[in-house]
Amino acid sequence: MIAAQRRICGPLLALACLIAVPPALAHAQAPAGASPGSEEHDHASAGSGEAESRDGRTPSPAGAYVYIGWPQDGTVIHSTRFKVWFGARNIGVAPSGVRVPGTGHHHLLIDAPLPSDLTSAIPSDKSHLHFGLGETETVIELPPGRHTLQLLMADADHVPHNPPLFSRRITIYVRPSPSARVSSAE
Repeated sequence: MIAAQRRICGPLLALACLIAVPPALAHAQAPAGASPGSEEHDHASAGSGEAESRDGRTPSPAGAYVYIGWPQDGTVIHSTRFKVWFGARNIGVAPSGVRVPGTGHHHLLIDAPLPSDLTSAIPSDKSHLHFGLGETETVIELPPGRHTLQLLMADADHVPHNPPLFSRRITIYVRPSPSARVSSAE
């Protein structure tokens, strides 16, 4: 079972989330695990910057990418409940339904591949969590074992941008915390 607890930006921060960061400033900080100036960001490169996509989908801002800031690929987590935080560069984060150029909102894919149709709305189920309030982090609960996580950014209507913006798919290993183990004497 997956439980999600979402953190919402305060009113002033939410307003700041809607303002696009100029590209010159956005590249000042690389995502965790990437060396400055490296092209090994956890992203699918975007970038037409066109006013409107030929197929009617929302265009990706030039140079935009998304990534999972924590946990990192290969992390062993010693708790079934943990925080996941999302990163985005050269694209603003806005709630679903808000139509501001150069923005979108996160979707977290858990133990699921990218949807086969990236021109339609992303499904909403236990493997496709929607963060339509503009959240940039969450707390999830996963059973012990191997799991995959991947971010997929979408527009106001939950449809991926053109081209789609998605993070690298990471693998994590969830272990129960020592206090959560049931004693064999009971």
